[in-house]
Amino acid sequence: MTTRRHFLRWGAFALPQFNLKNLLIEKPPVSKPVVVSTWDSGKTANNGAWPVLKSGGRALDAVEQAGIASENEQSCCVGVGANPDRDGHVTLDACIMDNQFNCGSVVFLERIKHPVSVARKVMETTPHVMLAGAGAQQFALANGFTLESDKLSADARKTYEHWLKKSAYKPVINVENGPKPRPSKKGNGPFAPSYFDDGSVNHDTMGTIALDSAGNLSGMCTTSGMAFKMHGRVGDSPIIGAGLYVDNEIGAVTCTGQGEEVIRMCGAHLVVELMRQGNTPQEACRAAVERIVKRDPERAKTFQVAFIALNKAGEIGAYSVQKDFTYTVTSNETPTTVLAAKR
Repeated sequence: MTTRRHFLRWGAFALPQFNLKNLLIEKPPVSKPVVVSTWDSGKTANNGAWPVLKSGGRALDAVEQAGIASENEQSCCVGVGANPDRDGHVTLDACIMDNQFNCGSVVFLERIKHPVSVARKVMETTPHVMLAGAGAQQFALANGFTLESDKLSADARKTYEHWLKKSAYKPVINVENGPKPRPSKKGNGPFAPSYFDDGSVNHDTMGTIALDSAGNLSGMCTTSGMAFKMHGRVGDSPIIGAGLYVDNEIGAVTCTGQGEEVIRMCGAHLVVELMRQGNTPQEACRAAVERIVKRDPERAKTFQVAFIALNKAGEIGAYSVQKDFTYTVTSNETPTTVLAAKR
């Protein structure tokens, strides 16, 4: 039976662009294994991860495949086809973390198709956690990754040229809340780059967390960061403890939205520690969001931050500053889109 408490905890009214049959507004039924990704476009990530989990594979391998699947898409916010910074360069960030606190990260990486796999290579073959810029690219090439073209994708080029007319840096809260996007020329679906009449753009991180059949957790983040950011800007996504954190005794957390706000609170680590204190994933995500908002309530009206959490028991929670944040859960063959609760 749906109770008022469950309704408030797990969602609200269905978004118009989703089929009601596929949009959950209750606590998602979960059994091991399970994979959870940010946004409805997380279906692509989950579809990459699920074959690994279904066959009894490791959560670490599953989340890497989730990142690869997302990076293979022509996306405004992930991979080499993404929107550039204000100087016209696509710079990529990614991180990965396993069930034993092993972690790897790359930031400001250019012309490498799968930064999530480079991050894993950093984790597994070096004494370091993070490599940046030219050094990260050099490491990738030395480990068999190939250099992609330095030209913008057709969609990104069109979006960038449109942005240059005003050169205004105006991140939108969500795709759903912004002005109506002009469709990309190729119409690549939910990951297609889009730009808006006011010059703002669609951007967000792809984060994935998973629990495998053995009861082990892992997670990853991959992103091109905010479109038209300052050259050199790095957000929360590749920072362990901010955009991603995994503690195999407690749970795994990832997030999306305006990374600067997440970094200030060490957001993902905060949510894990709140779960350690006995909070459910849902309660922990909400408490972290409230802490971010408390810092500057007026400013919080202008940005989105959202967390998803998965605990050791397979319970899932999510919470966001603004409405319309969705996440995708797969614990069987069919990914399910869930509308998160909001502040």
